[in-house]
Amino acid sequence: MSADPSTDVQISLTADEAVVLFEFVRRFSDLDELTIVDQAEQRALWNLCCIFERGALAHLEGDWPDLLQQARDELRDKQ
Repeated sequence: MSADPSTDVQISLTADEAVVLFEFVRRFSDLDELTIVDQAEQRALWNLCCIFERGALAHLEGDWPDLLQQARDELRDKQ
């Protein structure tokens, strides 16, 4: 199955992962800078990557670069 932009993907995080990842994303949103300031952020990102690999994206079939490009095209702000 290729990426369908209308399909929801559900992921499950621990409360600790959610707090740490929210702060990471909020900091990026505020500062426009992606930096790891605590090893817990690195761990939370690794955990999130594993969640995607094992379940949330496991159903996708096809050429990854094409799927990625399609998803980027769908998410980009329309000019």
